[in-house]
Amino acid sequence: MTSQPASGPHYSPFTIGGGLIFVSGQLPLLPGRDTSLATAPFSEQVGQTLRNLKAVLEDAGAGVAQVIKTTVYLSDISDWDELDAVYGRFFGETRPSRSVVPTGPLHFGFRVEIEAVALESTAPAA
Repeated sequence: MTSQPASGPHYSPFTIGGGLIFVSGQLPLLPGRDTSLATAPFSEQVGQTLRNLKAVLEDAGAGVAQVIKTTVYLSDISDWDELDAVYGRFFGETRPSRSVVPTGPLHFGFRVEIEAVALESTAPAA
């Protein structure tokens, strides 16, 4: 199951299988306009990326509390502390497992990309 037919690149914003929701990597783009925040301050890029992640989760019928694992890709590992601060405010009491992967340059000059795995809302909690 996917959230919508693919009309651009060959991927789905999310897929569902085995009681899990797999959210594709989210970028710092303003929704609806696909306006790039590549030149925005890092904290703004992270905030928008997380808001995009939340929107995809909602499209999949879940929320932030169902996230069990994230993978964060950073173009520069020196952004770790700022990432952790914004990420912590966003997730609050929810503390999913997380990997942070330094990548070097990311697509379109972005400094962050975040993907997630979440429990389907109808799935029993682990």
